[in-house]
Amino acid sequence: MDRWRLPVAITVVIAGGGGAGKTTLVRAVSGARPLRTEEPSPGGDGWTSVPVDVGRLTIGDQYTVYLLDTPGPVWDQVAGGATGALVVADGRRPEGCRPAVEYFTARHTPFVVAVNCFEGARRPAEEEVRQALGLAAGVPVMACDARRRASGTQVLIALLEHALARAATPA
Repeated sequence: MDRWRLPVAITVVIAGGGGAGKTTLVRAVSGARPLRTEEPSPGGDGWTSVPVDVGRLTIGDQYTVYLLDTPGPVWDQVAGGATGALVVADGRRPEGCRPAVEYFTARHTPFVVAVNCFEGARRPAEEEVRQALGLAAGVPVMACDARRRASGTQVLIALLEHALARAATPA
């Protein structure tokens, strides 16, 4: 007998520095059209997220992953029930995501640093990123291209595996 069941909901906070590629990653990975809350940036040179972008990725009929791209002041409202966080770092200036790293480290939230590698820019070495952010040895650091669905999916899988491994390890 084929039984219908509710999918398991997984919440992932997308955080990082301004212009690092957070919204781009949510758009690339989301299986549904993301709910966008953007408006022109104050300088008129782009767009900025206000206060949250929501994406959704469905994995089979078993899992629904909600992607919440939020600015720092909103993290307290969304991070409490999250499975983990994906911290997007601009490969040209990884230190821009330091507030996100410090926030999730202090709250013992599992997170992965996804270094968005912009076209034509030098790709920093993993150790350079770790040093710039003061990362603990167990925090995964991965290169990604926030524009590419496959690349964004890879870092999300790494985050979920990291969160699962942390949950299975006694404190």
